[in-house]
Parts: sequence; structure tokens; C-alpha cells
Amino acid sequence: MGSPDFPSTPPYDDTGRPAGSTCAPRLENGDRLTRAEFERRYESRPDLKKAELVEGVVCMPSPTRSGSHARPHASLVGWLFAYVASTPGVQLNDNPTIRLDLDNEPQPDVALLIDPAAGGQARVSDDDYIEGAPELVGEIAASSASYDLHDKLHAYRRNGVREYLVWRTLDRGFDWFGLVDGVYRLRQPDASGVVNSQVFPGLRLAVDALLRGNLPAVVEAQRRGLGEPAHAAFVKRLEARRQSPEPGTE
Repeated sequence: MGSPDFPSTPPYDDTGRPAGSTCAPRLENGDRLTRAEFERRYESRPDLKKAELVEGVVCMPSPTRSGSHARPHASLVGWLFAYVASTPGVQLNDNPTIRLDLDNEPQPDVALLIDPAAGGQARVSDDDYIEGAPELVGEIAASSASYDLHDKLHAYRRNGVREYLVWRTLDRGFDWFGLVDGVYRLRQPDASGVVNSQVFPGLRLAVDALLRGNLPAVVEAQRRGLGEPAHAAFVKRLEARRQSPEPGTE
């Protein structure tokens, strides 16, 4: 008696599709993909709200909980919005997809950019994605075990994100990293519990108050930052750069 005929395993092409297939393969947590293939698969999954490529690996965060992520995220956005509203030439993005490099396309919780027309180091592509390293990126992380403080931190540092903020909600901690000579240095609050940005003059965060849930104190500390002479001078510099583009950029 002859052997029964079993269907053979179809050959696969270099994108993971069965040879000859026109269907996009699913995007799965842990996939190792090129950035171009990651974008193709992500765009085929309109049901997904957030997926990232970090050091060539697909990361798909679990649904966000209220106290450990959603409300802290809203507080971070609100704090930065107060700064941007008084600082023309600075852009705030909530959950933007960023084409950081060929192996990294993260989707941070917040990103603060200097307008490219005013000398910012990132740009917005023709298809409306951020390309390059924003000046500041912020993430809400459950704890220090999160990939936000490991693989993603290294990717941001290597690509020149100048300030990286991580709010560790379960650890009740807040890390503010500043890029110094190619290395992230942890910045400590001053005697009043405030950290001042070295990239965005007038941006200041009352970290101790934030961790205690004292939002009025956070708002008041930021209001004082907006009244500093350094902030007014920063706004003037940005305006002057926007009105005098570099040669060859017009």
C-alpha cells in the first residue's frame, strides 16, 4: 500500500508570507522584522492601537490600566501642554510613531520637538511620521524591569534623544535622563523637588509633588518656569530661526 499523501509545507518568502500569497502576515509580539516590513504589517492591522519596533523586535504592550498608565499619561501630557502653549516653535506629540533608525520605530507616550524650521533635530516626513530623534521623549513604565529602561533606553541614547523621561508608576519613581557626551546621566531634583530641563528653558517638573499626586503644585512650578528670563530668551531664539531659514532650505 502506498503512503498517504500529506500536504507539504509551503515555501515562505523573506517577509514571512507563503510564496505566492498576497495576504499580509499578522504582526505578532516578539517578531523580528525590518522597519519596512514592520510598517507593512502594522498598517494591515487597524485593530491594533499600539505596536513598536525596538532593536528589531516587535513589542505590543498590554491594554493600559487606569491608575498605572492612563491617568499618569494624561498628567504628563497636561504638564507638557502647559509649556508648549506658551512656547511657539515647540511641538508636543501624544503617542507618535517615530522612525528612529532602521531597527527602531517606537511609539512613545509623549515626545517634545523643536520645530524643524527653528533648528529641531527631527523632521516630519511626507507621509506624516516623525523621523529622527525628538529632543525629549517621555514614557510611562510599570517598573524598572520594563523595556523602556533597557532596550528602548539604549536606542534613544544611541540616536541622540537629548532628554528621556520615565515615570515608573508601580515603583513610585521618576527618572529624568539627560544626554551628556553620548551617555545618559540621571538628573536629580533640587532642594525644592524640581528638575529643570537643560534643552527646553523654562520646562520644570516638581517631581516630588507629581509622585504625591499634588497636581496643583506641579502646575504652579511650571507656571514659575514660564516666567523665567531664560524661557523668554528661548522663545525669541526660536522665532528668529523660523524667520531666518538656513541657506538652501527655502
